[in-house]
Amino acid sequence: MSSNCCSGAPKLIFACSGAADVGAIADQAARNLTRDGAGKMFCLAGVGGRVSGIMKTTESAEAILAIDGCPLNCVKNCLEQAGFTTFEHLQLADLGMEKGKSPMTDERLAQAANKGAELLKAKKEGCCNG
Repeated sequence: MSSNCCSGAPKLIFACSGAADVGAIADQAARNLTRDGAGKMFCLAGVGGRVSGIMKTTESAEAILAIDGCPLNCVKNCLEQAGFTTFEHLQLADLGMEKGKSPMTDERLAQAANKGAELLKAKKEGCCNG
């Protein structure tokens, strides 16, 4: 990721969309953050497949948020293996959500989305202070 602080470059959100309950929460949290204007959900499969346009957009991002549903950290690992090292990481287990034991609820979804928004906001505030 290049230094695009305050450049108007996109804030990208990559989420686990796995088959488990926490994957569904991560996915829906990313969609809510996009809907609310906190950032733009982007294609993790495109990063994994090294699709040139997706890689270039990701490289130019102002900020990146990775949302992982479970401790396998597939999103984090995918980004790192593609060469991205500077990003915020939200692990839903850190919010007390456990794979197979955390059905989707409005409360869990709000908790994940709020934490994601907080991470993106902190990144922007820390970015533009000179």
